[in-house]
Amino acid sequence: MDISTALGLLAGMIVLVTLIMMGGDIGMFLDSHAFIVIFGGAFAATLIRFPLSSIFHGLPLGLKFAFTLRRMTQRELIDEISNLAEIARKQGPIGLEKVDTADSFLAKGIRLVADGYDVDFIRDNLERDRDNFLTHLDEGQKIYRAIGDCAPAFGMVGTLIGMVQMFANMTDPSKLGPYMAVALLATFYGAAVANLFCLPIADKLHGKLVDEEINRTLIIDGVLMIRDSKSPSVVREMLLAYVPEKNREEMAEAAAA
Repeated sequence: MDISTALGLLAGMIVLVTLIMMGGDIGMFLDSHAFIVIFGGAFAATLIRFPLSSIFHGLPLGLKFAFTLRRMTQRELIDEISNLAEIARKQGPIGLEKVDTADSFLAKGIRLVADGYDVDFIRDNLERDRDNFLTHLDEGQKIYRAIGDCAPAFGMVGTLIGMVQMFANMTDPSKLGPYMAVALLATFYGAAVANLFCLPIADKLHGKLVDEEINRTLIIDGVLMIRDSKSPSVVREMLLAYVPEKNREEMAEAAAA
């Protein structure tokens, strides 16, 4: 689980609830009209922007990856692929059939090598798999960013509706308070949804998309080198290019030791 995402959301909710409770009752901040304006309006605008299939696929996928971490880091991937290259050199591709790995994408690549497919087929298959996955993850990022962009705007719409209703009923003082509450709560809901949830989730997904692209490209290069029977030392040296420069020396020294 990605602790930083969960902690950030929890901390944000605690701050909001604490400030609300310090100044009164949480019931004061619950309003069905403001809720409908923000969530109904944002969802409607998102339906216009994206195909329905993308929304139903991108929203849960984005939420899943915002709260999960990759099983293997780049350093662990390089170590794992180097070990697999050693096995392939000693036992041949057939020796990879019994190997288990925590990364499903790497496991697929190794299975293709063990089954004896040629380099072009393996490259095309893995690159297509990588590109499709990144496309779906990018859809999730764009959907959350779209909701985060339009939620404050619909908060302003809710504020304007509340103000119109308030000014239209100036002769009835008993209605001024509820209409003003709707106006202000719509803006509050829109700002909170956008800045505490949707936009941070979109930024987190963008970062994970970049990391996942690097990791999966690293795996493709490693698998292709194993298929070409490259030595483990060559495989490791080539894959170190994917690691930040400040960590390369450390990894090289650890491998030599």
